[in-house]
Amino acid sequence: MAWLVLVISGLLETAWAAALNASQGFTRLWPSVTFVVTLALSMAGLAYALRTIPLGAGYAVWVSIGVVGTALIGSFFLGEGFSLPKALCLIAIVAGVIGLKLLH
Repeated sequence: MAWLVLVISGLLETAWAAALNASQGFTRLWPSVTFVVTLALSMAGLAYALRTIPLGAGYAVWVSIGVVGTALIGSFFLGEGFSLPKALCLIAIVAGVIGLKLLH
């Protein structure tokens, strides 16, 4: 159960990062509200998951989901571009997280 909560919290990290971008420096109400809500839920889920998952593995998984998800949103929805080197770097992040999970 803790791993599922951790994955959901990582996805919420991606959501709050996208909402932060959409808020344009907290000048737009609903993206700002979305940021606050998803940030709180993401942190609460992370805190819950870390009660049973070791900090090193849990935090690495949470951050990695956020990094990869945010990079993909930027690339495919915000015009930040996507390239083979970027794809290889994201694959390396995912491979590292899988390695940490297997070592847990």
